Amino acid sequence: MLNKDAKPGRRAADQAPGAAAPKLAQQLSLVAQCVRGVMQGQSLNDLLVEVPGRLRPGVQALVFHVLRRQGRARALVRRLAPRRPAPAAEALLVSAVALMADALAGQEAPEGLRYEAHTLVNQAVEAAKRRPETGRHAAFINACLRRLLREADALQAGLDEDPEARWNHPAWWVERLRQDHPGHWQAMLEANNRPGPMTLRVNRRQTSRDAYREVLMAAGVPATPVGEDGLVLARAVPVGELPGFEDGVCSVQDAAAQLAAPLLLEGLPAVRADAGPLRVLDACAAPGGKTAHLLELADLDLLALDVDAQRCERVRDNLRRLRLQAQVKVADAGQVADWWDGRPFDAILLDAPCTASGIVRRHPDIRWLRRAQDVAQLAATQARLLEALWPLLAPGGRLLYATCSVFRAEGQAQAEAFLARHTDARSDRRLGHLLPGNAGLVADFADNVPGGYDGFFYARLDKTAS
Repeated sequence: MLNKDAKPGRRAADQAPGAAAPKLAQQLSLVAQCVRGVMQGQSLNDLLVEVPGRLRPGVQALVFHVLRRQGRARALVRRLAPRRPAPAAEALLVSAVALMADALAGQEAPEGLRYEAHTLVNQAVEAAKRRPETGRHAAFINACLRRLLREADALQAGLDEDPEARWNHPAWWVERLRQDHPGHWQAMLEANNRPGPMTLRVNRRQTSRDAYREVLMAAGVPATPVGEDGLVLARAVPVGELPGFEDGVCSVQDAAAQLAAPLLLEGLPAVRADAGPLRVLDACAAPGGKTAHLLELADLDLLALDVDAQRCERVRDNLRRLRLQAQVKVADAGQVADWWDGRPFDAILLDAPCTASGIVRRHPDIRWLRRAQDVAQLAATQARLLEALWPLLAPGGRLLYATCSVFRAEGQAQAEAFLARHTDARSDRRLGHLLPGNAGLVADFADNVPGGYDGFFYARLDKTAS
């Protein structure tokens, strides 16, 4: 049964000194607009940019939680309203029901997202009245939510037979994971519905990881070491509160993404035979986290490409903050004739476009934006990029193929097909899928970390010297 006695939660963003806490109704109205946008195929990042800055942290926390519970919420709304409501009313209703979902399932909502049930009903109705497109549906929304309070058990009966309602992912996504990872799929789906920890990469050109950990401890932010340069924070903090962040001392980057640079450079000579720096290509570089990590680890002649001019500017911004230098160029890595100068690369990082199915705990809208056919389309793009870039690699060089995906078509199957096509390619055992959260590791190059990894795939492909 729904816990009607839970205390309403308040987020830190609602408690800024000297600022009145925004009403839940005001936030719910904005949350519903974001949810409606995602239903219509818009990226949540783009939608949140339109939210006023003072309200954005609280709205983001709420909308992330709603999207992590949206499958069950939509199933309940279908039972509450056999005729599909108007899009704006449906989005608001789904948002309110999703915020009740944990209590309906007998679970406790995360800290800061706990609201008394009748408060949610009243504030959802007030939110409806705030906008013309929902105002005429206020009585309908009120009736649906009050019926949910009265008939929660009956309305939820049998919901777990619907994969989308049970796992809060599209049914096709659930089935693909079940086939790709039969021993881990349930744990992966559960991990996706929990937020990932905030993880930092310390810029070793400015300080050591252990020294910066002491600085964080003094600032009241405990952290646990991970990998070579990483720190997993005990709690998330705004980047503006991280000591030295604006001066390039650290960056925010998940532990899985921090594996790319050392995997690419491990065992390669520090310089070329002609005593020059290694020539490295980061083929799909934006927003530049892996680009920067490579430059923090070694002195490189590095070219960073991205097809999007605005995203290239983000790479440049990141490099300036970290006091690093690279050539950044707007180009499609697959259209080699448009940008390559004919000189081979010693190492290539191909962090290829993918479904991003491994990072949905940080980007909960992705699961609702992707379609089943996207997997094959993106796998074809990945294969095209691999074929285009392999000839650019010098004999004895290395290509690291990476995706932030847990689908085998974008990882293991892609790498195996490439190795079958290319007799001059060899792979050590540095390949495999990392599974999100603590769902398990199907890779031989990583250890468990606090809070777990994002989902990723890596394959290290070496070109024979002959």
